[in-house]
Amino acid sequence: MSSDELNGLYQQLILDHSKSPHGQVTLDNPTASSHQLNPTCGDEITLSIEVDSGTIAHVGWKGHGCTISQSSASLLSTLVEGREVDDTKLLLEEFREAMRSRGTIELDEERFEDAIALNGVSRYVARVKCAMLAWVALEHTLEGR
Repeated sequence: MSSDELNGLYQQLILDHSKSPHGQVTLDNPTASSHQLNPTCGDEITLSIEVDSGTIAHVGWKGHGCTISQSSASLLSTLVEGREVDDTKLLLEEFREAMRSRGTIELDEERFEDAIALNGVSRYVARVKCAMLAWVALEHTLEGR
């Protein structure tokens, strides 16, 4: 598959997650939650997690904003649900490093699955905050539990 075809596939995946988001639910008894706002553009995410025996049993989020912030939250919820908290913290650091790299570091497909569709965002500094919003909320929930 050519690079252009792959980029088109990733763009479509981002659009699909924005139009039909995964994990967009309110959890009844969350272990922790965090509300994050990007004051630059007005994107908002409230993310909640339920942790059971060191594993993220459920992820739920509500929010509004641009395609990138909403699809990132959707991709995140699919990726981390059922994952151990310690591994999720490592994923968070890897994601942050890739987003700050301005395109020099790409997400590992085995670790990040469909979330690798966000690789291209790191080349656009103004969009990194959009992609990071749900991940920052996740970081706060993990610290606050």
